Amino acid sequence: MVPEAALVIGALFVLALDIAYGRRRTLESRLYIAVITGTVAVVAAMYGAFSSGLADSVFGGALILDELTMATRLGVLVLAWITLTLAGSTARLRHPAEFVAIVLFATAGFTLMAAAHQLLVAFVALELASLSLYILAGFDKSKPESAEAALKYFLFGGMSAAFLLFGFSLIYGLTGSIELHEISAHLAGHPPTPLLSVALVMVLVAFGFKAAAAPFHLWAPDVYEGAPVSSSALIASASKLAGLTLFVRLLWPGFGPGAGNVSTAAGAPGWLAIVACLSAASLLLGNFAALAQPNLRRLLAYSAIAHAGVMLLGVIAAGDAGNGPLFYYVFTYGIATIGAFGVIAVIERTSPCQRITDLAGLYRRSPLLTGCLAIYILSLAGIPPLAGFFGKFTVFAAALNLGGLAGPAGWLAILAIFLSAVALYYYLIVLKQALVCPAPVAPSAAPSSSVPDRIPVPPDAAIVLVFAALLLLLLGLFPSVLLRIF
Repeated sequence: MVPEAALVIGALFVLALDIAYGRRRTLESRLYIAVITGTVAVVAAMYGAFSSGLADSVFGGALILDELTMATRLGVLVLAWITLTLAGSTARLRHPAEFVAIVLFATAGFTLMAAAHQLLVAFVALELASLSLYILAGFDKSKPESAEAALKYFLFGGMSAAFLLFGFSLIYGLTGSIELHEISAHLAGHPPTPLLSVALVMVLVAFGFKAAAAPFHLWAPDVYEGAPVSSSALIASASKLAGLTLFVRLLWPGFGPGAGNVSTAAGAPGWLAIVACLSAASLLLGNFAALAQPNLRRLLAYSAIAHAGVMLLGVIAAGDAGNGPLFYYVFTYGIATIGAFGVIAVIERTSPCQRITDLAGLYRRSPLLTGCLAIYILSLAGIPPLAGFFGKFTVFAAALNLGGLAGPAGWLAILAIFLSAVALYYYLIVLKQALVCPAPVAPSAAPSSSVPDRIPVPPDAAIVLVFAALLLLLLGLFPSVLLRIF
């Protein structure tokens, strides 16, 4: 529990330090002090995650410290560090210490989700993270869009939490246990019942909300658009990684005997069939809806829905191929997405960056931001040699290994491969604006003003954006660095 303890103590220390010494300082200096303190807490949590070691069971089976736990903890901590750094260099917050503290509380929920091996701990960890994210979504009180995003996120999230808790209650009533290994043993020794099917459907509803999978995606476009940029980055990256890890742990080690079969054309009833339907719906809706989006953040939101379809394909394949392909895909997707939001945040310091056309002429205003954005977008599109390509390759290969093209998993993989070409089109629209299109000039502007003003990039933001871009390149060239963990 060292990672969680370090994050919670760090959050409380950030608040105490701001109350004691920060009220007489400017907002900018308060933000930097809070970010530095939060970064120290994140580094301490990383040390705790490294030093915890591996164990099959901790606290009587409530937690598990396996390779997936360690990798996910370190992954969400890296993504949280990037979020804090971008907030420190780009955000204009009225309450900076509170923002950093809530980010640390959310990260503590993420790390606990990664280790949860019991229904009660899983629910508490998920709610700690979710409640923090609802606050972060509505943190910009000067924007009505932020309040709307937080309200929609809270309403959908509260409903999904109710479904999850009701499903957990039914599973406890049917099996007499909240321990995943005991639930698995009971399900393996008893035939499935209609009530069990209802419970699993309820759990999958909550799963679909957390992954922003269709048809439970309706909150995502508004939250991505209205929330502060740093909040959107954390929701789109670390939240996805921790949520997918938690539900893979619940579905396979816990509810694995009720999975069914999607590797053959005949198939067998089980929750795998529902996940396959959610994956197909997310792929279709996300990719085709993104084609019509003029708003950059909403395009990233529908892109996230499409990527959720591929992630669900990785969940299907995890029972046979293990957790490596899914973790690699979600982690590298998180880095690319948080980097894209970081570029938006830096641009918004000097000019609006809501519509895709706001990126026009970026290659002249900031070559650094343009190069980083190109790497992030091309990785999301799955272009080699970036990590996004190998992430899709591993997930598709794992799905095809289930039964080739003979079953629903194979058809789903082919659908995902086809729709990757559709995704490439709208990603290239973004790059066209940044790399090719000139910046618009007002009719009354003087000829000398046709050269747009350069965008100043804070040094810490430049360091973290370049770090994320290099990480995508290195993980694409050397994917075994992550996959060998599993």
